[in-house]
Amino acid sequence: MSKVSFLGAGSWGTALSIMLAKQGHEVTLWSKVEAEVTMLQENREHKNRLPGVKLPDSIVVTNDLEAACTGMELIVFSVASPFVRSVAQEACSLIPEGQKIVNVAKGIEESSLDTLRDILMEEIPQADVSVLSGPSHAEEVAIGMPTTVVVGATSKETAVFIQEIFMNERFRVYTSPDIIGIELGGSVKNVIALAAGACDGLGYGDNTKAALITRGIAEISRLGVAMGAKVETLAGLSGIGDLIVTCTSKHSRNYNAGYLIGQGYTADAALKEVKQVVEGVYSAKAVRKLAAKYQVSMPIVEEICSVLFEGASASEAVKRLLTRERRAEYPDISWED
Repeated sequence: MSKVSFLGAGSWGTALSIMLAKQGHEVTLWSKVEAEVTMLQENREHKNRLPGVKLPDSIVVTNDLEAACTGMELIVFSVASPFVRSVAQEACSLIPEGQKIVNVAKGIEESSLDTLRDILMEEIPQADVSVLSGPSHAEEVAIGMPTTVVVGATSKETAVFIQEIFMNERFRVYTSPDIIGIELGGSVKNVIALAAGACDGLGYGDNTKAALITRGIAEISRLGVAMGAKVETLAGLSGIGDLIVTCTSKHSRNYNAGYLIGQGYTADAALKEVKQVVEGVYSAKAVRKLAAKYQVSMPIVEEICSVLFEGASASEAVKRLLTRERRAEYPDISWED
C-alpha cells in the first residue's frame, strides 16, 4: 500500500481519498480552509459536498501543507482549477525532486491559456506531473458506483504506478500518453455542459441535447487535434465520455448553472445558487482564446461566452446557432462522382 496525500478537500478530493483509504492506502487529506478541516475532523463527513458519506478513521485531515507534502509516494492535486497555481506556488519548496503528482481537477487558465498540468510543471518543475480524468462524479465514486477513468503521463511507468494505486473492482483506470487530449476533453466539456443545461432550462428536448453533445464533441475534437491531441482520446473516456456525463447529470455543477441561466438567471446569480466552483465559467474565455489562436471554429463556445459575459440571452444564442450558414456535417468527406 502507498502513502498518498490529497491537496484539496472538495467533493472530488474527498471522494477519491475515501476510496483509496478503503483500499488500504495511507491517506492524508489537506485543505487550506480551516472551517473545512474542522468539519472533516469533527464530523468525519463533508456535510456540504458529500452528505451522509463518512470518512474512514484512517484518513488524516490537516491544514499543515508541509505534512501533506512530506514522505508521500503520490500527491493528488484536487483543488479547484482557479486555485491550482496559488497552491502549487505555496507547495513548491516542500516537494522533493521527482515527486509524482497527479492532477484531478479540470480547467484552463484564462490569463496564460495554460492547462492545469502546464501550471503545475511551471510552478513545481522538479515534479513528475500526470493527469487523471474521465466521466466521474464525486457523489457516485464516494459510494462505490462503478466508474472508469484514464490517467495520462509522460512515461508508461508513471501511468501504471498511478493506475495500480487507484484501480479497484469499482474504479477502472486506463492509461494513455496523450496528456493534452485528456486535459482538453476534461476542460472544454465543462463549457459545452453549460450550454446543455441552458437548453434544458429553456424547456428544449432530447433532440436538442443530442445535437448539442454531438456538435460539442466536434468542436472539442477540432481544437484538440489542432493542439496535438489524438482524435481517439477525444472519442474516449476523457472526451465523449466525460462530455455525456457532464451534459446529462444532476450532479454536474456546470449543467446546473447552465440550467439556471436557461431559466433566466444571470450568470452571477446562477453561480451563487450552485454554491460551488463552476469550472466551465472559468474556462470559457480561455477556450475561446485558444480557438482564435489555433484558428478553429467553435460556435457553441462563442455563444456560451456571449451569454456569460456579454449579456446575450440563452434563447438568442440557440437561434444564432441554428441559423448559421448552411454547410456539410463533415466537409472533408467528398461526394462520389
